Amino acid sequence: MKRLIFSVLMLGMGVAWGQKTPSRPNFVIIMADDLGFSDIGCYGAEIKTPNLDKLASKGVKFTQFYNAARCCPSRASLLTGMYPHQAGMGTMVVTKVKDRSKETPTQGWLSKQTVTMAELLKSAGYQTYMSGKWHVGEERPDWPLQRGFDRYFGLISRATSYYEVLPGRILLEDNEPYKIPEKFYLTDAILDKAIGYIDQNQGSNQPFFLYVAYTAPHWPLHAPEEDIAQYRGSYLKGWDALRAERLKKQYQLGVFPKKYALSPKEADLPDWSSVSNKDQWDLKMAAYAAMVSRMDAGIGKIMDKLKATGQWDNTVIVFLSDNGACAEVLNDRAQHDLGEKAYAESLTKKAGEKGSYTTYSKEWAALGNTPFRMYKQFTHEGGIATPMIVHYPALVKKPFQTQQVGHIMDIMPTCLELAKATYPSQYQQNSIKPLEGKSLVPILEGKTRTPHPYLAWEHFDCRAVRQGKWKLVWSKDTKKWELYDMENDRSELYDLATSHPAKVQELKVLYSE
Repeated sequence: MKRLIFSVLMLGMGVAWGQKTPSRPNFVIIMADDLGFSDIGCYGAEIKTPNLDKLASKGVKFTQFYNAARCCPSRASLLTGMYPHQAGMGTMVVTKVKDRSKETPTQGWLSKQTVTMAELLKSAGYQTYMSGKWHVGEERPDWPLQRGFDRYFGLISRATSYYEVLPGRILLEDNEPYKIPEKFYLTDAILDKAIGYIDQNQGSNQPFFLYVAYTAPHWPLHAPEEDIAQYRGSYLKGWDALRAERLKKQYQLGVFPKKYALSPKEADLPDWSSVSNKDQWDLKMAAYAAMVSRMDAGIGKIMDKLKATGQWDNTVIVFLSDNGACAEVLNDRAQHDLGEKAYAESLTKKAGEKGSYTTYSKEWAALGNTPFRMYKQFTHEGGIATPMIVHYPALVKKPFQTQQVGHIMDIMPTCLELAKATYPSQYQQNSIKPLEGKSLVPILEGKTRTPHPYLAWEHFDCRAVRQGKWKLVWSKDTKKWELYDMENDRSELYDLATSHPAKVQELKVLYSE
């Protein structure tokens, strides 16, 4: 009778009879696509993200964490613990690999001299799952199952419609093309598969690594009508007023240690008061906000599943974005992606609807990156600063916010340390490059971590190097080095290059190493 009662209690907690709680943690790494620094509630947004806010309120919220400026480089860095160029992804993926005999920093597929987090955790006894956007290898030798994942569902590369698969896109389940059902919305599909993988792991007696790589809120602006409706009218205040409101909320939340100035609006952006089609702009931002909220709701379901299966306390949840908010305008790109007929039809559709294909442009991207300058693909703060949350009840006993600097390549060594997995010098007959990232575990324990000697970025001739409080940055547009004091000027408004020439030269030497 006692055994029966115990069994029922265990089942009620979501733990199958005979299943052991893993001694090592599970990992759920969640990446958003093109989400700006201030686009979730706990970083200043008016967008409703109660689940991410809850994770931040019980975990560690990073305010100086960096990605690698764009989709492919960030994903490569996350998976390998390396700088993007070391992983072969200094620029973007290529659709056709011409020569695998010689590797380069910009080859466009993951280097065989790197090893992925999935490969190492699998070798260490983990079940490995991925749901979402891959974007680090277009050809089958470079697909998720070939790089360490046991199961995979998602988009191999680029953007696609949230309601259908566009020509030239590859949507897979494991290694086979996935046929979408009649009722389909990509954000929900990514969530459903992720939940399914957690269910699949039940009874395996193995911890799991789950990488959930949402395509949201990357363009095109697609969201269910009922989700958009909750935000309609919220953005008629305009980008000028809302940027100021977000910055005020960031101060209230203590996101920054001091009051940094709001970066000025770019000269080519109109004042909201002069905009005639305000309702259309409101709709675009409402659709974007709806995409973020839908993603957050899915994250809430993952949280609920972990609690229901008794794995909440022993699961490390990490959330971040692959780059800053996106200022792209599609134009010719939309015609190329859709084809003539579908493109013509898209022009008759409203933002959010199936068949539409639009972005929210630089105007709203500036709101997403409050208070920073520039956007996705640039190495100013607006391109590389990401919201970053780590939730792990078994280690983080008291929630806190940290100003310590981290980089996306630090996530892999963090997971390896917690999983008690080792990083190899050889893997599958390949020599493996030394790990570049540094574990975040000391920070999670509430300690001061020894920082990287410096951090550096380069993407399509946008460059940066940061050491301590100093950041040297180069834009492909201005083509000059600018120097900023990150302690007093995170908004990068006061260029100190002229007054500190020795520091400029010192950082240029580091960058060239």
